[in-house]
Amino acid sequence: MSLWTPDGEVPVERNPAENSAEPSQEAPIAGNGGPDAEVDEEQARQMAQAMAESRKQILETGVGTLLANHAMGMYELAAIHLTADEPDFAETRLAIDALKLFVEGLAGKLGEVEETLTEALHQIQLGYVQRFNDAKNAAAAEGAPPS
Repeated sequence: MSLWTPDGEVPVERNPAENSAEPSQEAPIAGNGGPDAEVDEEQARQMAQAMAESRKQILETGVGTLLANHAMGMYELAAIHLTADEPDFAETRLAIDALKLFVEGLAGKLGEVEETLTEALHQIQLGYVQRFNDAKNAAAAEGAPPS
C-alpha cells in the first residue's frame, strides 16, 4: 500500500493480519531518503492516521445520510446556477435532472432523509419554473428569447 503526499507516493507497509482501519503504530514508512525524510515519514503517519479516522467516521454514518449529503450538493449546484444574475437554465436543468434521478431512482430506500430530499427536489423545480417564466416574460418585454 502507498500513501500520496505532496512529495510523491510513499510506500506504507501494514501487518497483513491486521483487519483494523487504523494504521499500525509500528508500520515502517519508507521516506525519500533526503534530509526531510523524518519529517516526511511523520507527515505520512499523520496523514494515514487522519485517513483511518475519516474512514471510521464514514463507516459509522448511515449510507442514506451520506447519499443525502451528495444529493444536497446537486440541489446547491442547481440553486447556484439558478440564482446567478444571469441564470444558466441548461446547467440548472442538468443539476435538477440529476437530483430527480437520484431521488426517484432510490425511492423507498433512503429512509428518513427521503422526505427531505423529495421536498428539496420539489422546491428547486418550483424555483426553476418561476425564474424561467420571469426571464421569459422579461425577454418578451425586450423582444428577445430567454437563454
